[in-house]
Amino acid sequence: MEISIFVEQARRVGAERLQLCSSGNLSWRIGEDTALISGTGSWLPTLKKENVAVCEISTGNRIEGPKPSMESSFHLGVLRERKDVNVVLHFQSEFATVVSCMKKKPSDFNVTAEVPCYCGKEIPVIPYYRPGSPELALAVTEALRNHNCALLSKHGQVVCGKDFDEAFQRAVFFEMACGIIVRAGEGNYLTLTEDEINDLEAYISGKK
Repeated sequence: MEISIFVEQARRVGAERLQLCSSGNLSWRIGEDTALISGTGSWLPTLKKENVAVCEISTGNRIEGPKPSMESSFHLGVLRERKDVNVVLHFQSEFATVVSCMKKKPSDFNVTAEVPCYCGKEIPVIPYYRPGSPELALAVTEALRNHNCALLSKHGQVVCGKDFDEAFQRAVFFEMACGIIVRAGEGNYLTLTEDEINDLEAYISGKK
């Protein structure tokens, strides 16, 4: 049952146009120390049950299924560090990947109210490390310790959430923000001010 749900959710990556072919990977905490992770080289938009690995979160050991994604180390690292997180999604959507390859990357992604509300008002940019490397796993784990989204230079993006809907919502709004930034061009877009973000936070929390 859990694997069927995981496969169904993985295919949302294609429906939301968040990646191409075999780029990207997904994980889901299904027990206190157990997670499902898409298998290495698998395509999330067409994922099959036999492409899903079952891993131990604390040790990273594979319990059953195929070899997990090469990025399983940072998936499990985030799940270990963030007890409030159950889903981690690594993807390469069109505009966010363009931004990840820019020489001068934005320091502020808050172009619409949805970004600070759902993605977080700060999105860390991680330097390039080889995909699948221990250095990348450590950097992503550290970045998502206190954030919900991260941009991987010359690589892609990572988001996390308490469930699939929250993770996908963050991924879609992140991509939307990057689309605005790319289409507008450098220096030709506005971002929310600190006062505007604080006003949003007060309104959402019911204090205003």
